[in-house]
Amino acid sequence: MSRPIVGVALALAALCLPVAAPAADLTLPPFVSAYQPRTAAERGIWMQADEDERQLRDSHLLIDDATLNAFVRHVLCRTVGEERCHAVRLYVLRVPAMNAITSPSGGISVWSGLLLRLRDEAELGAVLGHEFAHFEQRHTLALEHRRLGAADLVAWTALFAGGAAPLVKLITTASTYSFSRAQESEADSLGLRFVAAAGYDPSHVAGVWTRQMDEADARAAGRKQRSRRYDGVSLLSTHPTDLQRMTALRAAAATLPAGGVTEAAAYAAALRPWRAAFLADQIKLNDFGGTDYLLGQLAQDGWSEELLFARAELYRQRGNPRDLVVAADFYRQALALDQRHAESHRGLGMALLRGGESEEGRAELRRYLELAPAAGDAAMVRALVSERITR
Repeated sequence: MSRPIVGVALALAALCLPVAAPAADLTLPPFVSAYQPRTAAERGIWMQADEDERQLRDSHLLIDDATLNAFVRHVLCRTVGEERCHAVRLYVLRVPAMNAITSPSGGISVWSGLLLRLRDEAELGAVLGHEFAHFEQRHTLALEHRRLGAADLVAWTALFAGGAAPLVKLITTASTYSFSRAQESEADSLGLRFVAAAGYDPSHVAGVWTRQMDEADARAAGRKQRSRRYDGVSLLSTHPTDLQRMTALRAAAATLPAGGVTEAAAYAAALRPWRAAFLADQIKLNDFGGTDYLLGQLAQDGWSEELLFARAELYRQRGNPRDLVVAADFYRQALALDQRHAESHRGLGMALLRGGESEEGRAELRRYLELAPAAGDAAMVRALVSERITR
């Protein structure tokens, strides 16, 4: 059964105490070799996990770029150590959401939306350490045993206790979700210790959850929805809230040795060949507010032509008259940095045509065709330019 990392519901403060407790040293628990299922129920869980992993391995979402996969594995191995690292399989998926998932048998999938949002190796190490902690501590297996026990209790109560069954079901269900939240907090704690022991700087890890909350608020504002609350509690929450995790991780980092590296430059270099594709996937989500916020975060060190182009695309695709004007300005800014950025010429041409500036729009589309004559949409663009001319 999969374990997502991105918490969206609230947790009790007490459940995060293991994260916030002082850490006297960075001694890690001894590594436990690969677990073998012992009962029929566990063998069933493993069989399903194996089948899920086979489908994952053959999925069209799998990114088979050897360089990117090697980089992510490098961060995993540095974070948890070589011995632990070789006990799991790693998959990088092109899915535009901030998530990573661990199977009970040791398959870890990392989603492209997560890679897009992280800033450095230290943050990625914290996520991967969290996921490995789920695997090493057998969290999924323990949760399945707890659910089976709860189901048995509910069944016997329904048989013999009659009217008490609904209350017993509610109590046992809440207990199971509470157990899951405690596991998430334990994985956060161990993941942060992995990061510090590996020589990464743990002090900025909490910022991942700060940005996650800000992006969620921007998404809500863009959709004219109320801002989410992060200080309540949901009975059926499987994860601590982002606020709870941020607060606990920040307190925990303060107890760990100062210093360490982030390797932000190495992270940016590893993601550079894929960032344009990941940005294009994000823009397709129809999340104007969240995406605009994300682009601003990615541009904290300056707006590149790649980020300006992505922001222009975001405004052009929303398509209000004022958006087309803004989009055209962003395209022009991108072209000021790189006049040979073919996609910016294409986008600018499309924005101008939609805004009624036909002559300039056609000129930009012709420039696009000069720079990218073999582009997949070249025939369509030629037809569009020809159609405009004959009117």
